Amino acid sequence: MHLVSHLKTVLLDVQAGWVMWILLALSAASLVVMLERALAFRRLKVDLGDLSRRLDAALRAGDYRAALELVRDSRSPEAAVVVAGLQMADLGPASAEKAMQGAMVIERVRLERGLTFLGTLGNNAPFIGLLGTVIGVIEAFESLGKPDPSGLPGGIAPQTIMTGISEALVATAVGLFVAIPSVVAYNFFTRRVQESMANGEALSDLLLAHLSAEAPALPADAAPAPRPSQ
Repeated sequence: MHLVSHLKTVLLDVQAGWVMWILLALSAASLVVMLERALAFRRLKVDLGDLSRRLDAALRAGDYRAALELVRDSRSPEAAVVVAGLQMADLGPASAEKAMQGAMVIERVRLERGLTFLGTLGNNAPFIGLLGTVIGVIEAFESLGKPDPSGLPGGIAPQTIMTGISEALVATAVGLFVAIPSVVAYNFFTRRVQESMANGEALSDLLLAHLSAEAPALPADAAPAPRPSQ
């Protein structure tokens, strides 16, 4: 019990205010991540149907230079996957497929940036809030066990104790308030990543279908310039 008494003293000394500040800081950070990801996905959005039709038309015409220019001008991750395949098209379908698989991994990492933070925050913010609640309840019961000035134990008014416990529960509410938007945003952006990767696979299959029918030879000056980093 000696160790428990020391731990209780430490918790009563630090109180629960710091937990609230941590939750507020994490909430602000999550809002920044969500806004950044929303803007990034908006910039990378592409009309897949139109891109697929135009790419198919260029490939059917055997104009691989035009196909390369078409996807090179797009900043979408789907286009980046096709660019990687066209760069290796002169080496055959197998090489192009490997190049597109590698590009897809790179694009997935780029799209998932910041999502780990949102997922971790969504899972752990309620526990941080619960810690603040536990500390607040300890403070309330510690006050309840103290004698009043007349020397009688438990002389503190019940309203005071209930007020302290209700204030302690605020930490749990704030933890949930921080966690719920983070979980929703994490699931939303994860779905967007999956859709983007599925679209990239669809365009990859389209290119491989044409490359399997013929082996184009791209001119050396058709290699695309490096894509700007996000």
